[in-house]
Amino acid sequence: MAFAPITRTTVSSQIREQLLDRITTGDLVPGSRVPSERELSEQFDVARTSVREAIQGLLSLGVVERRGNRTWVAEQLPEVSVNGRRDTEVFVRQLFETRWVLEGPTFALAAARADDDAKARVIRLLEQFHEPLTIAEFRRLDREFHSLIASACGNPLLIELYGKVLDQLFRSAEFESLLSDTRNADTIKQIVDDAIEGHELIADAFVRGDAPAMDEAVRSHLSTIERRLVDEHG
Repeated sequence: MAFAPITRTTVSSQIREQLLDRITTGDLVPGSRVPSERELSEQFDVARTSVREAIQGLLSLGVVERRGNRTWVAEQLPEVSVNGRRDTEVFVRQLFETRWVLEGPTFALAAARADDDAKARVIRLLEQFHEPLTIAEFRRLDREFHSLIASACGNPLLIELYGKVLDQLFRSAEFESLLSDTRNADTIKQIVDDAIEGHELIADAFVRGDAPAMDEAVRSHLSTIERRLVDEHG
C-alpha cells in the first residue's frame, strides 16, 4: 500500500487525511490493522512523532482504535445489507434509495465544512474524468470522487456508513451485470456522460461551499443515473 510523500508543513494533518482516505475508500477495511508507526514513518518519509499525532487525530474521530500496542480500523457499525433477492432492478433501486437518504445531507455537510486542501483535491480528481476512460477506470474514479467528498463532512459515522453503501454499489454482481452487458453499451456511454456532468455540478457546489446547491446537484445526479439504469434500460 503506497502513500504519497509529504511535502507541506502541516505534516500530521496530511498523514491523517491520507489514512482517512484509505479507510473511507475501503483500502483499509473495518477490522484491518493500520500499518505501524515505523512503517508509516518510512512510507511518508517523516518523523514518527508526526505519525503518532496523525493516529491520535484518527483515534479522537473514532475511526481507528487501539488493541494492545497496535492500531486497527474501528468496526463501529454493522455491515450494511440490502434485500437479497436476485432481481437486479429491485437491488439497484434499493441501493439508490439508500443513496437518496444519505448522499444529499452528507455531501451538503461536506460542502459547508470542506477546507481548501479538500477542494483542491476534488478539482484535481475531476480533471481526470475528461481523459479517455475504460468502464473500469471510470468506476474507480467515480468511487474515489464520491468518497473524497463524503470524507469532508467531518462525521466519521456518516463517512463509514456511506462508505459501506458505496461498497455494496461497486462490488455488487447485480450492478456489474448491468454495466458489462454489451447490449447496454449505448446506455452505459450515456450514463458516463451524465455522471461526468453531474460530478461537475457537485464539485462546483463543493468548491463554493454552497450546501443548498450541493443538495440540489446530488438529487439531480442520482435521479438521472437511476433513470438511465432502471427506467430506460428496464
